[in-house]
Amino acid sequence: MKKIFAAALAAALALLGSVSVLAFDHQAMFEGMDADYYTRFQGQDISINVYNWGEYISNGEDDSLDVNAAFEELTGIKVNYTFYATNEELYAKLRAGGSNYDVIIPSDYMIGRMVKEDMLEPLNKENIPNLQYIDPSLLGMPYDPDTAYSIPYTWGTVVLIYNTTLVSPDTDVETWDLLWNEDYKGNILMFNNPRDAYGIALKKLGFPLNPENQEQIDKATALLKEQKPLVQAYVMDEIFDKMAAGEAAVAPYYAGDALTMIDDNPDLAASFPREGTNIFVDGMCIPKGAKQKEAAEMYINFMCEPEVGAANCEYIGYSTPNTASLELLDAEITSNPTAYPSREVISNATYFSALSDDLNKALDAGWKELLADDESFTFWLVPALLLVAVIASVAVVVRKARKKKRESY
Repeated sequence: MKKIFAAALAAALALLGSVSVLAFDHQAMFEGMDADYYTRFQGQDISINVYNWGEYISNGEDDSLDVNAAFEELTGIKVNYTFYATNEELYAKLRAGGSNYDVIIPSDYMIGRMVKEDMLEPLNKENIPNLQYIDPSLLGMPYDPDTAYSIPYTWGTVVLIYNTTLVSPDTDVETWDLLWNEDYKGNILMFNNPRDAYGIALKKLGFPLNPENQEQIDKATALLKEQKPLVQAYVMDEIFDKMAAGEAAVAPYYAGDALTMIDDNPDLAASFPREGTNIFVDGMCIPKGAKQKEAAEMYINFMCEPEVGAANCEYIGYSTPNTASLELLDAEITSNPTAYPSREVISNATYFSALSDDLNKALDAGWKELLADDESFTFWLVPALLLVAVIASVAVVVRKARKKKRESY
């Protein structure tokens, strides 16, 4: 309700001409930016197409910075902004052709896959001077060893989220075993995507997060089948409403989103499983053949402005890779161990890597086998279920704010 009221008030004031919200919000910030750099396209009627996760940017709600509007005002470049729900949706759309995007923000393992398949443009780093602010420890990663195709946008980890009123104080909440605990049968939510679900199963089995062979995938599939009778639902976006309403006791999800859920329901808490977890980076990239590459690099550079990076991460809840942005954030945010975990947690976390074609196929086959292991699941229902899922996903994306829908494969 607060967001709706604030947005309505801002719109009304703008329409009445009582205040210049945009100029007031941006004036001080613009004074510290390179005018010669950002204004060279003014008056040229240029637009860029940005394809990002839903609600994965500060958009003006809750008195936040409207990042795209600020970029348009500063540069004169129009931003056509659309969003996707999963890495696979992004990949499929680009692979199919016919799309014209200038900036995309996939996850690390998908960046590696796209680099391998020659789907990304190499970046001209001279056009991205704010790269200087990005934490060196997040550059030169295995998915992009020379930081040639991507600039980190956010990073985060996967955590366990649990309801302290539903989970017994005597229960060990720092282990993936919690998701197989029969005491919480029917109160467990699980990732509705294979890469995250298998990652958890693999870590519980003592295997690497990135499967190395068919045997590991087979054992993880068996473990996920063992868990299935305990699972209330396999979810992505639905987790927000379910956990906020106290409809489930425990679930795995992304740390940035866990903070949003805890904010909505103070009975919730988060923990890091001692077996280890996933750490990820989402990066800004330019698809192969982008028509406005230089303007796209300007947009990426703008996203790396300290004030902009801080606004984005403060709004969406994810962790910033920008060292200058980090200094601008409230201590309450930067000291939060869920958003910025200890070195011990980070050292026990693993990045997803791009798998071989054979392992990708094996993972996909195991996931389909898990879903098909249900008397109510028949092949002819697949298209209908997918349609329902898409409709539900869109509805939640429109309704919920400050949430990133990141789905791994």
